[in-house]
Amino acid sequence: MSSSTFLTRRSLLSMTGIGAAAALASCTTSRPLPPGVRLDGPVTPAPAAESGRTPELDAMYGEVYDGGYVIPAVPYWKIPSRFYRQQVVDPTGEAPGTIVVDTPNRFLYLVERGGTAMRYGVGIGRDGFSWGGVGVIQWRQKWPKWTPPDEMIARQPELEQYSARNGGKPGGLDNPLGARALYIFKDGKDTIYRLHGSPEWFSIGKAVSSGCVRLMNQDIIDLYERVPTKAKIIVRQ
Repeated sequence: MSSSTFLTRRSLLSMTGIGAAAALASCTTSRPLPPGVRLDGPVTPAPAAESGRTPELDAMYGEVYDGGYVIPAVPYWKIPSRFYRQQVVDPTGEAPGTIVVDTPNRFLYLVERGGTAMRYGVGIGRDGFSWGGVGVIQWRQKWPKWTPPDEMIARQPELEQYSARNGGKPGGLDNPLGARALYIFKDGKDTIYRLHGSPEWFSIGKAVSSGCVRLMNQDIIDLYERVPTKAKIIVRQ
């Protein structure tokens, strides 16, 4: 037979290499590429999740649809983790159903049965604007109207438009009382102090309010559903 009818060893290896390269190219282009990888450019790493985020906390402090409003998600990873809503061993010694506000440590406890309590991070009143003592949650309201007291209006005359005389400020996302309010009474009289929601998540753990105890909107909604009727409240200075 003529030598031209046989493949030389060199030509066989050459053809094998071409076939392997074609097969390899076929495999690589038929698979989905990792995030950020392009065939015509450099690899761009996928963005990393914010430190401290978890699926459980994302759900707890995520966007909420409530009463016709969309409450924005809270970037909770920017808040010290001790202020996240969590069940703890009850440190108060009070009866189940009692609310205890630990003003110095910026915590609110709702005492549960079995020796536990639900703990929430709170913002409190500035020096000279805080209230302490024992009272009762006499009234509760979803998306409450805000009527600043006359003492506040005297300090901030621009709030006159929201006075009781003018009908107050309707509930909504920009209302200072947030998604819920629990009204503190003492000896049958309104103390004008509230437990309420706030969109200002960055104020939790700080002394910034005009005397009321504020929680993140997601937390006040949770607390509202747990608090029994006419609950006892103790605000410890």
